[in-house]
Amino acid sequence: MARAVNTRTKVGYTVAAWIVALVIFFPILYTIITSLKTEQEAISGFNLIPSFTLSSFEAVQTQNNYWKPFTNSVILAVGSTILALIVAIPAAWAMAFSPTKNTKNILMWMLSTKMMPAVAVLVPIYLIFLRTGLMDTRIGLTVMLMLINLPIVVWMLYTYFREIPGEILEAARMDGAGLRDEILYVLTPMAIPGIASTMLLNVILAWNEAFWTIQLTTTNAAPLSAFIASFSSPQGLFWAKLSAASVMAIAPILIMGWFSQKQLVRGLTFGAVK
Repeated sequence: MARAVNTRTKVGYTVAAWIVALVIFFPILYTIITSLKTEQEAISGFNLIPSFTLSSFEAVQTQNNYWKPFTNSVILAVGSTILALIVAIPAAWAMAFSPTKNTKNILMWMLSTKMMPAVAVLVPIYLIFLRTGLMDTRIGLTVMLMLINLPIVVWMLYTYFREIPGEILEAARMDGAGLRDEILYVLTPMAIPGIASTMLLNVILAWNEAFWTIQLTTTNAAPLSAFIASFSSPQGLFWAKLSAASVMAIAPILIMGWFSQKQLVRGLTFGAVK
């Protein structure tokens, strides 16, 4: 009897999980379907049967330079991730292995910055970028993306580093390892799963960032998020082309997430089970 109840419970959880997954995936599926329609079909109403035309993809590639924003997205995502790790690894190391009475307060303050609406600091950030010549530049936007994701990167690395026994680092110091050697050759190799998952998450967050990329760029440094927004014009929304541009923008990150899901899950659960 207990086994039958157990089986029904597992089946119920499985069905519920599939329903949630389908609900989450449906907007992506509908975007793909809409991208395969003509503009007339896209605005005609809800329809799950497209005409399977690639005219919208052809129009996006011929009328707009897709590869320039794609290149910008890669540079911004990778560059901001590398910068974030350069800053976050020493910071997380210091707070994990040399904590003070204010360490928790600092961590909470860093996390609280993510709760602030971005529009609240838009004017000062915009003026800073304008007066320093960073407006519509890859360098400026890379630094901006690094700063807005830095609290999450520090928090994640801090969590992973706390699971590493401090005695190992002490043994390295007794063997003559300096601060640089301790971080590069002892700490970093042991935390590779956590660092890898943090890198993947930061790349995803930077790739999907839309608010700051639209506000701080026009043409030169515009990534794919700004590329998508360009299909909204005073003449109206071109739903099929907008969907095609969205598919082309999210496809690389979806493919990367699919192939790296094992590493991502492993990193996110690093240290959860002892």
